[in-house]
Amino acid sequence: MQNKAMYIPPDGGRAAERLVREVREEFSARQAERRLLERGWELDMNFLAGNQYCDINPAGELEEEEPRYFWQYRRVFNHIAPAVDTRCAKLSSMRPALGVRAAGDQESDIRTAKISSNVLKAVCEDNDLDGVIDKATVWSETCGTAFYKIVWDAEGGKCIGEAEGKPVYEGAVRVAAVSPFEIYPDDLGAETVEELGGLIHARALRVQDIERLYGVRVAGRQIPEFSLSPRSLSAHFIGGQGRRAASSLADAEIVLESYKRPTAEYPQGRFTVVAGDRLVHDGPLPYCNGERGGRTFPFTKQCAIELSGSFFGGSIVDRLIPVQRAFNAVKNRKHEFLNRLTMGVLAVEDGSVDTEELAEEGLAPGKVLVYRQGAAAPRLLGPDSLPADFREEEERLLDEFTLVSGVSEISSTSGNGTGITSATGLQLLIDLDDTRLSVTRNSIARAVKGAARQILRLMREFAGPQRLMRMTGEGGGVELFYFSAGDISSDDVVFETEADGARTPGENRSLIYEIYRMGLLSDEDGKVSSDTKRRVLNALGFGGLENARGLEQLHANKAAEENLRLAHKEAEADVYDDHALHIEEHIRYLLSGEFKKCGAGAKERFLRHIAAHEALGKEKAARQAAAQKNKAANAAEKEE
Repeated sequence: MQNKAMYIPPDGGRAAERLVREVREEFSARQAERRLLERGWELDMNFLAGNQYCDINPAGELEEEEPRYFWQYRRVFNHIAPAVDTRCAKLSSMRPALGVRAAGDQESDIRTAKISSNVLKAVCEDNDLDGVIDKATVWSETCGTAFYKIVWDAEGGKCIGEAEGKPVYEGAVRVAAVSPFEIYPDDLGAETVEELGGLIHARALRVQDIERLYGVRVAGRQIPEFSLSPRSLSAHFIGGQGRRAASSLADAEIVLESYKRPTAEYPQGRFTVVAGDRLVHDGPLPYCNGERGGRTFPFTKQCAIELSGSFFGGSIVDRLIPVQRAFNAVKNRKHEFLNRLTMGVLAVEDGSVDTEELAEEGLAPGKVLVYRQGAAAPRLLGPDSLPADFREEEERLLDEFTLVSGVSEISSTSGNGTGITSATGLQLLIDLDDTRLSVTRNSIARAVKGAARQILRLMREFAGPQRLMRMTGEGGGVELFYFSAGDISSDDVVFETEADGARTPGENRSLIYEIYRMGLLSDEDGKVSSDTKRRVLNALGFGGLENARGLEQLHANKAAEENLRLAHKEAEADVYDDHALHIEEHIRYLLSGEFKKCGAGAKERFLRHIAAHEALGKEKAARQAAAQKNKAANAAEKEE
């Protein structure tokens, strides 16, 4: 996912060797600085997977905990995994809807917003952005932080020709979810990516992938249990129920991408790529993806829990670990107590029975127990009832799971332990449950919005003078548009999500129905205009029904095309036009600020065109009146 046009310095040279050494030393220092953070993430992943008898030892390494007694129960009652699953499901249903709003009411602003919005939707669909967000959300919920990387792929898109015997592609934007294991900031106290002075993206790539992306061949090696790569999580799990086979990447090498912000020495920033011990690239930051055409890092950050004074966010799993440990202990001790009640604890006098046989076989039903004559007979210790403390502590811990995770019974089990039965009360509980996720939801919205800005800026930089793209038109129809990079603007538009991200699609539809029934969409005559009906159907997801209702949108599109032609030359009115609608669209254009940019004679052309519509409209009305009159006369003759 790199631009193949980047400058690659020649091999060898003391300067290249020194730069490779500096990048590798800087990477090693950042690895050591955040080692305990990584161990915490690995602990979180173990608990999520079900290996919950492990901890970080004083040396800062992850190790498995041994049972104190051989007979102790070590079962796992995993409540962390369903809590994370429920949070991910609710966050997925609250996903922000990206759109581009025009900066003004001029035709150029509206056209720019429409093109930008459709380009953004097309890129998101091409990258399966929903799937990327889902993957990033799992990482952020597990480890606390996830990242989106937005780059330009020179080999993406359609093939548009050949050069020097090789295919040439139009290029495409690529968006990928990146795990926190791969991102190494220069300041762990910075709270945003924009506050960083430098950042290293470290990942393990196969030799053939390095050659394809950067055009150089490096000697590969076996990278065992590499913790930076998200393609396999098995390297993070140790022992117990979470034990998995150790993972390794064969014939691979570590690639370090070092990003540094623009400075006086490097006004365009610095981007250095090191693969193994070779320097494969050194130059300015690759993209003009910042504000006002500046260069910045191609990353946005998403957190589950924002932490003050920390670059990496907090994890829900990390908060749930103490509760999960206590819950496992209570459940296991409870089961041990129940086993004592059912199997019993036998008291025997020393030497009265064969204790080895008794320990091995136990007290089977019907067993004949022989003991020494004159000795005290073996006896079972009196059974006690299960203490109520077990049940009370178990219920308290379940309540703590709800409190810490932010997921109530209504969301996780569809149960209602509150005793509330009214619809209003239950809705308030659901709203309160959604409010607990607002911090995480807002972080996702900010990250996705930042990624959308960079998507449009990359399209503006690399789309070229002419590009064909399939876009969604009015009513859900498919339209093909030619546009240039200059038609896309990310600085003159506003990115907006849904007005209330906490509402589900079903709740939004119910709200629209209520607004419609209240008559808020009707005019003073109590009628709903065709344009309003079309927009309501689009909002409800039934935009295709607009095609069965009439030809209004087709006439509106034709009138808009005539506006563009009339700005420079004459355009004729057709007999089959909806003349009233055409006249309305032409007058709207005359009153807009875009008309002021038209050259001399445009006003006269518009007036002549409107007059032609008026004349044809009168002729059409006269024909309809005559036809109605003839129809009435024929009906009268039949009655006679």
